[in-house]
Amino acid sequence: MNYLAHAYLSFGIPEITVGNMISDYVKGRKMLDYPFAIQQGIRLHRDIDQYTDQHPVTREAKLFFQPHYRLYSAAFVDVVYDHFLAADSAEFTDNSLMEFSLETYRQLDPFSARFPERFARMFPYMKEQNWLYNYQFRWGLRNSLGGLVRRAAYLDDSETAFRIFEENHEALGKCYQRFMPEVKAFAEKRLEALLAGS
Repeated sequence: MNYLAHAYLSFGIPEITVGNMISDYVKGRKMLDYPFAIQQGIRLHRDIDQYTDQHPVTREAKLFFQPHYRLYSAAFVDVVYDHFLAADSAEFTDNSLMEFSLETYRQLDPFSARFPERFARMFPYMKEQNWLYNYQFRWGLRNSLGGLVRRAAYLDDSETAFRIFEENHEALGKCYQRFMPEVKAFAEKRLEALLAGS
């Protein structure tokens, strides 16, 4: 799952949202520098990632990207899942996706002084360009795939990933439809346990 899904699976709790959004930039024991609820958001993010990576539907979706991208195929599937979530009329309307996106930025803003350096540099662009909202559009997905490639050490081509997405849109959409209810149920249950301290 990518930024939109991690924000969505924070279930409206600001500190959980913060931890869930910054988790990839918080290494090792640095997590302990944050308040309990943000730590639990970081843990939730990592648990969601592990669940996603090991899920048989994600393994199926990765097969579309693996011939060209090998170990990076999971990262492309994460972005594709965000596109389908943003466009999922059972989860969002256009207006509610905009409201959700703006509310997520509002939740994050008060914690900006605590952001890890790389997330702090990126967040103004995320907010200004409204990445969360624009995942619903094919051009938004294309930009996100390009951003993924720019951040990766050993990749230099995102157009192939976008072509794979276009050619396999229906099959990837079906993967999302099968996966999303299960990861949502997992995240709800895991968050409840984390907030209870277990």
